[in-house]
Amino acid sequence: MSNRKVYLRQNVQVEPLFNQWYAWTYLISPATAPMYIANQHLKVMQSFIASPDIHVAALKNPDMLGGPFINYDAGKVKDIKALYERTRDESALSMKFADAVQVLNKLLLTEANGLSLEPFYSKIPEILRGYVELVYDLNNRASIRFIEGLLYRSPFYDQSKQSLAFSLTNSDNRPFIFSTPNLGGDHQWDLHVPFADPRLDELFTMKSSPRPYADIRETLEVRERDEALFSSLFTEEASPASSRHQLEETRIRYFGHACILIESAATTILTDPVISYSFKEASDRYTFADLPDVIDYVVITHGHQDHCMLETLLQLRPRIKNLIVPRSNGGMLADPSLKLALENVGFRNVRELAELDSIEFDDGSIVGLPFMGEHGDLNITTKLAYLVRVRDKSIICAADSNNIEPKLYEHLHKLFGDIDVLFLGMECEGGPLTWLYGPLLTTPITRKMDQSRRFDGSNYEKAISIVDHFRPRSVYVYAMGQEPWLSYLTSIHYTEESRPIVESNRLVAECRKRGITSERLFGCKEIF
Repeated sequence: MSNRKVYLRQNVQVEPLFNQWYAWTYLISPATAPMYIANQHLKVMQSFIASPDIHVAALKNPDMLGGPFINYDAGKVKDIKALYERTRDESALSMKFADAVQVLNKLLLTEANGLSLEPFYSKIPEILRGYVELVYDLNNRASIRFIEGLLYRSPFYDQSKQSLAFSLTNSDNRPFIFSTPNLGGDHQWDLHVPFADPRLDELFTMKSSPRPYADIRETLEVRERDEALFSSLFTEEASPASSRHQLEETRIRYFGHACILIESAATTILTDPVISYSFKEASDRYTFADLPDVIDYVVITHGHQDHCMLETLLQLRPRIKNLIVPRSNGGMLADPSLKLALENVGFRNVRELAELDSIEFDDGSIVGLPFMGEHGDLNITTKLAYLVRVRDKSIICAADSNNIEPKLYEHLHKLFGDIDVLFLGMECEGGPLTWLYGPLLTTPITRKMDQSRRFDGSNYEKAISIVDHFRPRSVYVYAMGQEPWLSYLTSIHYTEESRPIVESNRLVAECRKRGITSERLFGCKEIF
């Protein structure tokens, strides 16, 4: 194989890792990553080491699959203990950072009383000094603003903790990924390079462009002992080539979850990329091979793991010309900058949009729309729905927007008028606040508060209100996390009695009754 040109196989699964945990944007930001190390990773590992049987028993209940339980049997206690000790020792700086945030937050909560915050600067823990600003809101509540750009250029941003795990997959069966570290194995090739390493682009380009095997082996400095495993990732057989859509009409393809490909003869736009791998027994789906070689715009609606997914984005990086993300609110702990995170893992031409900002291109535009709800009532601005106009079509991708204020859509309709296609998420139960943001909370909250503030999208009444305002010709429910290749991200297992299914069924039925094309999407679909 060494002198022959080869392709990277379409069923090569690539897991980005941080300290051997599945990497997402909050493990990239140097402000939030220490909080997850200290308040989630180490604590979950401690729990497993102390009582592995509790974790094993919990995961026998499907309702517990998304909980803080490590998905290994008791025989892995030794390995988890070794990872725990290594993480504790190598993350001493991160632990001090997390402790300092806790101390400073408590100080501001108990002593800041509306008077000048200047005297507090001398009380800031040394490790944080120069990296934070103390601020009040207009109700005289004090908080910390992190100077995030500076933190990325400090010892707190440690790229040596980043790596990638490569393996061949022939199944959709992957355990829930966010509560269990990756311990490696005989069938996994580990590449210890930062996510920003340009050699990754050379490797991922080989999905569609062949290269001599010896060249890529030398480029990635593959050790002789890894040769057999590494070589298994490649094939001389090309996948069917994709090409830019040449028809006069705009084409829309649903790739699963919130991933939509919008194509004209001149422009390609991809939303929230979460792409399935291709293997022999796979159910109907679109995969990497169905994407164009050049994607003009990738747009991200928000920073949650199933919408800004590094596993897919890193593999698409060589194809992406422009990456569009919502603008953060400027240094608040719960709202790290997606732009900074993605730039620091190697993406170029990352552009932030604020609400109602727009991007114009030859045959259309992308407009950022306000996105309410689905973030536990936290002041998070890194979230946008998008109005995409391409040629004669107008399309709203609203992701997990929760219509908690119908007047918003009344105002937007006055600006933009009726639309052709509405994509709307209706996961209207959602997890509690602590499920995602628990490691960032420095003050305990009650169970009642936690259960009240959820990551939920629109129910039937809220969704039909959006339909009433925009009068779309087609309504598609998406971003439901149902596809079999998504369970490792969402841990969602619906039945016909599940509230999101009942509510979305009502929406689809009502839309069809009104003569509106409507469907709850699943798997893949091509829409003209």
